[in-house]
Amino acid sequence: LSVKFAENVYYGFWFAPEFELMRKMLDEMQKPVNGEVRLKLYRGNVIVVGRRSPNSLYDERVATFEADTVYNQRDAEGFIKLNALRLRLRGGHGRAGVNHPS
Repeated sequence: LSVKFAENVYYGFWFAPEFELMRKMLDEMQKPVNGEVRLKLYRGNVIVVGRRSPNSLYDERVATFEADTVYNQRDAEGFIKLNALRLRLRGGHGRAGVNHPS
């Protein structure tokens, strides 16, 4: 969305109906966002050095794929196959029935 937002600003579509809807959607999505962010400014760069929020979705107990029982790598197989299908179809310009090498 950030690219589309920037394009609308760049092309002067600030008052276009579709841009108004985009802004309203972004406002709605940001309602639960709260907390603090610490930034470091260095030679033209902005680096996030810390963040905290009571609504954070980060959970250290499931942030690893090593010793937890939350994620089973076999679960990824279906996801990978679905994405592969989508990408193969896209490679054929969205036309089903296009032969692709296996």
